[in-house]
Amino acid sequence: MSHDEVLTALCENARYSTEDIARQLDMEPAAVEAAIDSLEEDGVIRGYQPIVDRRKRDEESVRAAVELNVTLDRETGYEDIASRLAKFDLVDSLHLVSGEFDFFMEVEAGSMREVSQFVSDKVAPVPEITQTVTHYVMDSYKEQGILLGDGHDDDRLSVSP
Repeated sequence: MSHDEVLTALCENARYSTEDIARQLDMEPAAVEAAIDSLEEDGVIRGYQPIVDRRKRDEESVRAAVELNVTLDRETGYEDIASRLAKFDLVDSLHLVSGEFDFFMEVEAGSMREVSQFVSDKVAPVPEITQTVTHYVMDSYKEQGILLGDGHDDDRLSVSP
């Protein structure tokens, strides 16, 4: 039995029942349940969440990608900064990255004003943060490997001469 195979099946569709996974992998349902329990206990699986197409919701929300540059000192490392930033409710994800900036942070709020106030009032004042650049998400086409939208590639009217 491979925990990796069970994990791959769950990543494909977290709503698969243990019986579905057992059938796919030619395993006993009890073995699948044990693998899932082990993956959860080891912290490999941290949660299960739906992928939401926000355009189909009545509620308006604003998503932003925020680039952060930091300067480290002898007492402060990336982990210290990350743990402070990750505690904010508006932070959906936070990644240490290579390239032009140090952290890539995704934020979701009810308005652009709320995002900008959060960045200016809570993020920018962190002493080690030297620069922030906020990019507002205009539209989303794919989330965590899942295509969003109604499946039409191009809704524009065709024009012919």
